Amino acid sequence: MLHAMTTEPEQQIGVGTQDAFQRLWTPHRMAYIQGENKPTGPDAGDGCPFCGIPNMSDEDGLVVARGKHVYAVLNLYPYNGGHLMVVPYRHVADYTELDTPETAELADLTKRAMVALRKASGAHGFNIGMNQGAAAGAGIAAHLHQHIVPRWGGDTNFMPVVGHTKVLPQLLADTRQMLAEAWPQD
Repeated sequence: MLHAMTTEPEQQIGVGTQDAFQRLWTPHRMAYIQGENKPTGPDAGDGCPFCGIPNMSDEDGLVVARGKHVYAVLNLYPYNGGHLMVVPYRHVADYTELDTPETAELADLTKRAMVALRKASGAHGFNIGMNQGAAAGAGIAAHLHQHIVPRWGGDTNFMPVVGHTKVLPQLLADTRQMLAEAWPQD
């Protein structure tokens, strides 16, 4: 016997005035909103997470690939599943501060990230870019990082547009392993 689905929203105690909305709780986002793990100043010794990640294991740091001058790491607060960042090991704030080998390797790892994301997740397109300075939206302005955000046709629906919430179907550790396995070798 099939049971009819109810159209009545589940009532949740303690959410305020009763309404017709159901809630998707994302408490992990509060760390980002409150600035947890953000540097206390502009210097590498001021708690820069991008300076600390290279000292972690790939699994603990969510590092997908390491080069000589830069590394690729998953974003802790991704826009889409597979959202990577390519980050120089050297603590520099501005793209113009990179030397020639760093610039070349940043470009190379960006290309490799695209190849890995297409292979692992069938990405249809990408948003790639850097926010230079706090005024331009850089969450950690003191340490340069380039975003590689995979995109798929129809990936923007009512959740991010109306609900300002992104639904991610996979744990970051699983995404890291999948992309590391798909990462192109020399």
